[in-house]
Formats: sequence, C-alpha cells, structure tokens
Amino acid sequence: MTRVLVVDDEPQIVRALVINLKARKYEVDSAPDGATALKLAAERHPDVVVLDLGLPDIDGVEVIRGLRGWTRVPIIVLSARHTSDEKVEALDAGADDYVTKPFGMDELLARLRAAVRRAEPVGGAEDGVVVVEADGFTVDLAAKKVHRDGRDVRLTPTEWHLLEVLVRNGGRLVSQKQLLQEVWGPSYGTETNYLRVYMAQLRRKLEADPSHPRHFVTEPGMGYRFER
Repeated sequence: MTRVLVVDDEPQIVRALVINLKARKYEVDSAPDGATALKLAAERHPDVVVLDLGLPDIDGVEVIRGLRGWTRVPIIVLSARHTSDEKVEALDAGADDYVTKPFGMDELLARLRAAVRRAEPVGGAEDGVVVVEADGFTVDLAAKKVHRDGRDVRLTPTEWHLLEVLVRNGGRLVSQKQLLQEVWGPSYGTETNYLRVYMAQLRRKLEADPSHPRHFVTEPGMGYRFER
C-alpha cells in the first residue's frame, strides 16, 4: 500500500487530503510543520510527500533540501506561491511537481499517481532492458542507476525519468511536449521551464562540461536529444 506524507499547516486542507487519500486506499501521515515532516519522513519512509511551502517553522524549500540529503522520495509541492521564480526554486531544490493553491482534488491525485509511477523500478532484465554506456557515465536501466567515474550518481525520480526517456530514444529528437507528457503527465505540454531546470540538473551531474553539453543536446524550440 502506498504511504503518503502530507505536510501543511492548514487543518482543513490536511483533513480534505486525508479523507480523499484514505478513500483511495492510501496510508496517510500528516505533519503541521517542517521539523515534524522531516522526523516522520525518517521514521515512516513515505512513498510520496505532498508539501506546502509556507510552513510556520522552516521554509518548504529547506524541507525539500533536507529530504534530498538522504532520500529520492517523490515530492509534490502544494503552495499558494504563484511566481515562476518560486516554482523553479522548489524544483531546483529537488521537488518533482508543483500544484498551485487553490487546487482541484482530482488533479492533485492524478499528479500524485504519476509521481509514484515515475518512482517505481523500471523492471528486470526479462523486459529487455539494457545498460547504456556514454563517454564518462553509464546508465543501468534495469537497476535504475547511473554510474560516473566508478560512483553512483544520485538522481531524483523526475531526473531519472527524464533521463530514461531520452536514453531509450537515443540519437532521436524528443519534443518538448512529448517529454513533458511522458515525465509529468498528459495534462502538461507548455511548461518548458520544467525541462530547462531538469536538463540543467542532469548536465551538472553527468556532463564533463555542463555549459557545453555533449550528451544532452538542445534543439532550440523543438526538444532534446541524447547522444552517446
């Protein structure tokens, strides 16, 4: 059963989320502040975190950074902050998705299902999954791992899913819309700032020279291409 950690200091929102999630057979923990959230995450190991940024003790972005220090759990930000800079800051800190308040419950639940799906293992060797070697790093699609210079590279679930789509389409242009819909879900198609943020993160982690990428190539206005 999927366990969800809801972090929000508004009791009515927590109550609505708990009722709706439990009705759909999720296990739910809740926290009213950042310190409690970090403690519960360490104790309960949720499968996904729904996190408000405006917490009374610690800013939500700091909670994201605290979680990313040890876990790749999917994090869906739930916030009344609307500016693109704030959204990008949360995504850059390691969040996987961003839902703006007020929100529709059906949309949030769809985002949550997509985040959990992205975090699931790709599958075993029987699925025909391969190891892809590039100059400087190796992508193991079966083990869902990336190695660079003999060490594991820690990726968030969204970073991994973006990398997987590009690698499985190696050498082919993948459009911005296709990437957005495959990684974030069918309701996405225009949020190109998400792609810019996550492609920059992949390049920082995997490219020898992130400012002059060799493997993660941008086709301006069209999409991205993975080259070995």
